[in-house]
Amino acid sequence: MTVLIAGAGIAGLTLGLTLHQIGVPFRIFEAVRQLKPMGVGINLQPNAVRELMDLGLTDQLTGIGVSTQSLGFYSKFGHEIWTEPRGTAAGYRWPQFSVHRGQLQMLLYETLVARAGQASVVTGHRATGFSGGSLHLETTNGPREMGAALIVAADGIHSAVRRQMYPEEGSPVWGGAILWRGTTRAAPFLGGADMILAGHDSQRLVAYPITPPDPATGQATINWIAERRIDPTRGWRKEDWNRRAELDDFLPAFETWIFDWLDVPALIRGAGAVYEYPMVDRDPVDEWTSGPVTLMGDAAHPTYPVGSNGASQAIVDARVVGAQIKHHGPTEDALQAYEEIVRPRTSAVTLANRGAGPDAILQLVEDRSGGRFDDIETIISRADLAAHSAKYKSLAGFDVDALNAQPPLIGPV
Repeated sequence: MTVLIAGAGIAGLTLGLTLHQIGVPFRIFEAVRQLKPMGVGINLQPNAVRELMDLGLTDQLTGIGVSTQSLGFYSKFGHEIWTEPRGTAAGYRWPQFSVHRGQLQMLLYETLVARAGQASVVTGHRATGFSGGSLHLETTNGPREMGAALIVAADGIHSAVRRQMYPEEGSPVWGGAILWRGTTRAAPFLGGADMILAGHDSQRLVAYPITPPDPATGQATINWIAERRIDPTRGWRKEDWNRRAELDDFLPAFETWIFDWLDVPALIRGAGAVYEYPMVDRDPVDEWTSGPVTLMGDAAHPTYPVGSNGASQAIVDARVVGAQIKHHGPTEDALQAYEEIVRPRTSAVTLANRGAGPDAILQLVEDRSGGRFDDIETIISRADLAAHSAKYKSLAGFDVDALNAQPPLIGPV
């Protein structure tokens, strides 16, 4: 087997589809015994959507998601700070999509199995480390080793492969923010295909639809994230992270967030289930690659979920790996070339997101006005708002003009 991939998440499955596209043998090993559509909503930026469309998934993406038309920033009182078009409405040649993470993962998995066969993804095999060109796996039948020309670790923020490379690194870094996430069937707000961020650094809400409205009820599935920052020395039930949450843990802080265009407490109460997550990342490292082994996606550059960049970058990672293997062959040179292209940018994004990334304008407005104003121009100029937004897009790799002019990484299927 030429390439072994640890992890059948979005990064690993995208790499599998890419390697199948360019005719390179591969196999994916996944820890869970059965893939299920887990998770909540995510956003896919045009740079990632471009790659999925090149993999022949245009119609399928349209079927599972919403083409996001705008991104708006609002104060804790619902006052508009800055709204900008997104996707094709902003001039990109490709749309931005809001989708359910689990549905995207299942789409990638089912497409890969249809194209490359059921044996291309082996479940119930957890990566535990590596030696040379061998991937170490734990299975229900005991340990197993598989050799390959290359090994790509896409095994997430708790990557065993990264832990072997950096044994002193320890747990992910938590800065004190907690995310409560859910989905609610409700009428869409504003224009119906809009993503909004409201609040400030200590407390905010993100919301966007991930399905079109039902013609019968007018309701869509709204993905929402409520965030609060607490004293990190409190620990916040670290042993229970990623747990089912109680509304009393956070809803009282949002009870007054009733805007002309969105009733936030009603949205939160309408969720069937709410889950609690810490907002964590890891410090950037100097190397991802050790001989024939490299890191990808959250194993390489876990970052705060700011700027809608996590899943998008995982997809781009996979396509860059594939492009370099196509150019150099399945060699260590390909992995080094991938790292040289991607690592500097993702390291910069990780550090920028710790400073709130594009969301920093929320706190700026809070500091200057307390969230109340009649005209945003009395707080900050629209030119400065536009410049702040453009700077992050350029940093993250989805500046409109640059992306539109960029040659394809690999091209369409």
